[in-house]
Amino acid sequence: MAPDVLALLSEHLAFARKHSPPADVHAMEAPGLVADDVTFYSARDGSALLAIAALRQLDPLHVELKSMHTAESVRGQGFGRAMLAHLVGIARARGCTRISLETGTVTAFAPARALYASAGFVPCEPFGEYWHSPASVCMTLRLG
Repeated sequence: MAPDVLALLSEHLAFARKHSPPADVHAMEAPGLVADDVTFYSARDGSALLAIAALRQLDPLHVELKSMHTAESVRGQGFGRAMLAHLVGIARARGCTRISLETGTVTAFAPARALYASAGFVPCEPFGEYWHSPASVCMTLRLG
């Protein structure tokens, strides 16, 4: 991974660790983002890195949104929304019927939860390796 991608991923992990109990930090580190079942994406404007995210294929019809993070300098400008729309489009193109994610419940994660809700994601039961936790919420979007 490029140095700027690793730096933004480090910011993402630091944010998650700052605002979540250790057991509820589910953000993927670089080695996990290059696994066979994961596709990693970045958004750039020229050489400037704007956002990162990954899709993890859980089964043929279900993908998980992992480690989505927008550079602090461009938050609120629509790049996170554009990345999310791109990832939903990829999931649809793969023939998936569901895209799910896990995020935090504290105030620091409120903008992320609002973004996901505005795109149609709704709270759901924990999936995959997640469990019920007051510090975590799982959300899903059914794809038609």
